[in-house]
Amino acid sequence: MMNMQMKTINPKIAIEYLKFFYPPLQKEITQLSVQDNFAGVIQTTVDYLKKLLQESKVNIISHHIKLMDWLYRNGNSYVRDIIENLFVRSFESFKKHAKIQHWKLLYQYMPISFQIIYNEQQKQDKIFFGK
Repeated sequence: MMNMQMKTINPKIAIEYLKFFYPPLQKEITQLSVQDNFAGVIQTTVDYLKKLLQESKVNIISHHIKLMDWLYRNGNSYVRDIIENLFVRSFESFKKHAKIQHWKLLYQYMPISFQIIYNEQQKQDKIFFGK
């Protein structure tokens, strides 16, 4: 049990990893972390990936999705909830704004855990919102 707690990443530790994973966002992530705004940090990474999507940098986005999956798998319940509700939820926006071939590539390289969460979110949206 003790070993499990040591391996779980909390928001403060996750932020340190995100500073490393996203060097161009380091200053913004630091500012948000001072405010204990983990959700804001995740939203910042989403906005950055959307910018990369506009530039058709699918391979870089795919790499960042895999890094986020690592945080998700090792994160505590709060980190996991925020990643599900902000990061994975943003994939629908990616899909809408990406070229079809880019979305297919992103989805293909998306970790299975995120595919499952994304598909479940889509089912729930259909039930609740008729989307």
